[in-house]
Amino acid sequence: MTISHDFSLLSAIGLQTIAARRDTAASHGLPAVDNSIEFRLGPEHTPIQSMRRARSFVARVLPALLAGAPNAKAVGEATLAVLTELVDVTARHRASVDLSGRVSNDGDHVLITIGEMGCSLPASEEEPGLFIVHRLTDEIGQYRGDEDGYVTWASVPVQSKA
Repeated sequence: MTISHDFSLLSAIGLQTIAARRDTAASHGLPAVDNSIEFRLGPEHTPIQSMRRARSFVARVLPALLAGAPNAKAVGEATLAVLTELVDVTARHRASVDLSGRVSNDGDHVLITIGEMGCSLPASEEEPGLFIVHRLTDEIGQYRGDEDGYVTWASVPVQSKA
């Protein structure tokens, strides 16, 4: 899906319904519903525009993705901070035409995946925003994407770090 200003609130409502049904499906032996959102930004967006659009889009749907989490507000803030920094770094080192992203929640972690970068993840000293990412996540990594770039992923714990 490409982020646009035509985002339907029905999509967010649908995600809330899916989140509510996930527990019901599991209790009936049905496969769990995937609790995620994906976005794609075209090359016409500058890195700053990409950060703003991705953050705005995910922020609208994040409450539905975190429905039922005991500390949903804190996890949501951490997720948006990590997303913003990863989109920023990826947009400035973009390897593919589109910048894609996915945010999913498995109940224990919110997984943020952003792709694709034309280089491996820089050190935090080169990209100071990555200090935030490392502080708010319990794991971060990269793998080779489909378009000769690197996809970066980060895991934000739903339960606060001990």
